[in-house]
Amino acid sequence: MTTTDLNASLPSKQRVRRNSRWMLAACWGLLLVLPVALVGYWAVAPEAMLVGHANLSHQEIQGPVAAWQRVAAGAAMSVPLALLLAGVWQAKRCFEMFARGQVFTLQATALLGRFAGWIAWAALASMLASSATSVLLTLNNPPGQSHLSVGIGSDQVLTLFFAGTVWLMAAVIAQGQSLAEENEGFV
Repeated sequence: MTTTDLNASLPSKQRVRRNSRWMLAACWGLLLVLPVALVGYWAVAPEAMLVGHANLSHQEIQGPVAAWQRVAAGAAMSVPLALLLAGVWQAKRCFEMFARGQVFTLQATALLGRFAGWIAWAALASMLASSATSVLLTLNNPPGQSHLSVGIGSDQVLTLFFAGTVWLMAAVIAQGQSLAEENEGFV
């Protein structure tokens, strides 16, 4: 593939700017909708659905889940969401730069790296939040019947892989930017 072929296959600046505006809108949507969805879910979801977040079976919760348990478990599950939203905020800032035509900048690369870091922390926190939720949802069980469940799901592993991939890409882009700036200094 020649350089001309490669340049023809790359998206135009206008397309990058347009797609960045769409992604910016998507980020705003996630920032606004996900917290409301989390609160609504933990307020009204049937108990059978709640136990899935705690890696428990429905039989392991004896008796109804109290309102305080829903609030406490929802609060535990809000920690990974808060970390995820911090990552989305970094992505939003990066897409703002792309929408303005500022693509290969050190700031955009740093934002991309921070996005990856927050997403990785969110995946790790979700593992801990699930364990905390298992304890919270079984606290009303008779003595000796509380559970601590630990689980690592494929979604968490894939999220960590994704975050690591994006982080490495950001590091490679930053290295390329440094080399380009160094080469400009020699010209």
